[in-house]
Amino acid sequence: MLFVNERKIPYKKGLQLIDLVPTIKPGADLFIVNGFPVSPETVLQDNDKCWLIKRGEVTGPDEMMHLLYARHTPGVQDKIKNSVVGIMGLGGLGSMVAVALARIGVGKLVLADYDVVEPSNLNRQQYFIDQIGKRKTEAMKDNLARINPYIGVETIDELLTEESIPRFFKDVDALTECFDDPAMKAAALRAVLVHMQDIGYVCSSGLAGYGPNNTITTKRLHPNVYIVGDGITGARQGEGLMAPRVGIAAHHQANKVLQILLQQEK
Repeated sequence: MLFVNERKIPYKKGLQLIDLVPTIKPGADLFIVNGFPVSPETVLQDNDKCWLIKRGEVTGPDEMMHLLYARHTPGVQDKIKNSVVGIMGLGGLGSMVAVALARIGVGKLVLADYDVVEPSNLNRQQYFIDQIGKRKTEAMKDNLARINPYIGVETIDELLTEESIPRFFKDVDALTECFDDPAMKAAALRAVLVHMQDIGYVCSSGLAGYGPNNTITTKRLHPNVYIVGDGITGARQGEGLMAPRVGIAAHHQANKVLQILLQQEK
C-alpha cells in the first residue's frame, strides 16, 4: 500500500512517481517521498509516503479537508469543522488564537475588534508591515484566507460592551477574551456569567514580560470558564508585552478552546 497525498493507493512493483501524476495530481512538478524531494522517475517501494505537488497551486476545499481528516482523525475533525468560535480582541492574543484555530479547520470564527494595525503592534501580533493602517478585522480576515480560505469568518468592527457581547456571540460554541483593558475583561466576564452560561469561555490575565514559561497556566474559574496566564504580570517599564510569552498564553487559550469543542456535541 502507498500513501499518496494522504490517500491510500494500491502498491505495484516497479511503479514510478510519474505514473501517478495523471490520476492523482495532473501537472505536478514537485515530488516528495518519505520526507525527501526526489525525481519523478523514482521507483516506489511498498508503504512509501508520497506527495505530488503543483507549485503555486492553492489546495482545493476537498483536499484541504482530506488533509485535516488525515491529521486529526475524522471523528475529531467533524466536531472541529462544525464549531463556531468567537474571539474578542485581535491583538497579540486574539490574532494568534485566530491563526491557530484557522490552521486546525474550525468551521467559523467570529472576530471582533475596532482598532487598526499600528507599527507598535508588529512586535507580537500576527500582522505584516504592509498592513499598517488597515482595520485589524480586515487584515486578519485576509491573513486567515491565506492559511485556510475554506473556513467561515465573520467580523465585528465595533467597540464591544457588556450589553452587546451576548448579542454578537449568541451562536458561538466557545468564546475567547483577548482584551488589554481590565475594564473590558471584567465587563466580558460579567456578560458571560449572566447571559452565556452554556458556552465555554476562555479569558486571560498576566502574560507580560519574559518570565518563566511554566508560570503561564490554564485554570478553571467557574463551570465553563477558564483563565490563562500567571495572574500577576502586567505590562510595565522593562517588561512589555512580547511575542514569546504572549504566544505561550495564546496557544493555551486556543488549546483550551479545542478541548471545549471536543467535549461537546452541537
